[in-house]
Amino acid sequence: MKSRKLSLDEKAISDDLGKPAFLARLKAAPIYHGFPIVPETETDGWFFGAITEFEDTNGCQDGDAFVVAPDGTRAGLVWSVGEGNTSEILPPDKDRWGVYQVWFTMPIKAKADLVFNFRSVLPQLKEVYERVKREN
Repeated sequence: MKSRKLSLDEKAISDDLGKPAFLARLKAAPIYHGFPIVPETETDGWFFGAITEFEDTNGCQDGDAFVVAPDGTRAGLVWSVGEGNTSEILPPDKDRWGVYQVWFTMPIKAKADLVFNFRSVLPQLKEVYERVKREN
């Protein structure tokens, strides 16, 4: 994966005015605070949050992100275009229900592509979420 520009939520409040919000997260803020949630991805109360920029006229092939469940809990995502099963990269911890590799079916040129891809992996993410909640 090549280096990508971070996608920052300019409205996020930082605990240190000299640092961006994702580096100086408020104590009460959820993990991935400082990175934007993409409202267009809302599906049954689930949202995609972008850590790296995803829109690319040539078609973005990979990136870092997070998912927000309807209860507000979050998990990290490493996404790539290709085929494969959703797999765990990091196990759940006190801040998130894990970090997972997911596979999108097509490169992302615009938000509509992101919405399509997110909705295509959402059933797998819901299964992971339910499993993690049962086990913890």
